[in-house]
Amino acid sequence: MTEQQKPEPKEDKSQAQLDYEAGQEFLKNLEPAQAANAFHNALIAFEIEGNDIGVANAADKLGDICATRGDVTTALSHYDRAYAICQKHTDRFSLFSIEKKKAKLMYDAKDYDQAIRLYDEVLDEYSALRNPQGSVDTLEILAEIYLAKGDTSKAADAYRTAAAIHQNFRHSRHAEKLREKAAEIEKN
Repeated sequence: MTEQQKPEPKEDKSQAQLDYEAGQEFLKNLEPAQAANAFHNALIAFEIEGNDIGVANAADKLGDICATRGDVTTALSHYDRAYAICQKHTDRFSLFSIEKKKAKLMYDAKDYDQAIRLYDEVLDEYSALRNPQGSVDTLEILAEIYLAKGDTSKAADAYRTAAAIHQNFRHSRHAEKLREKAAEIEKN
């Protein structure tokens, strides 16, 4: 073989990494039970290796699988573990990702008060990041939660705030639709 034809040597991957990658493949192939098993094995192996980042990644994936199954308690446990590691490593973007997942989990579980508290934190983060689309999306979710709780006043306020953000960016049609939603909610 010439130099160009030689395959590049594969880097040696730990068993933990191999299990993690297998879990990702199982998820891609829509096999969540197999994925959960692989991520669980990866989690244990990463713990033995002392690989915090690996533990956080595996715990996050396990949280996602549990959330999909509706196992709120276990999902929160995995997310909290990943969150603590991300805090230790001051990984702000991963922390934010987990905060959004936890907020959605609470909303899906119909724990509206907790969902509102968490989505308020998400909204604060989007504001700090100066991300108007993220803010608008979060305000619309908050409006849905307030409607589910029967708090039409706060739902209308959330829609009007989202409309104001759209208006600031001269998105008049979007702003008008949101103002119409707010007005309709207040009529009923």
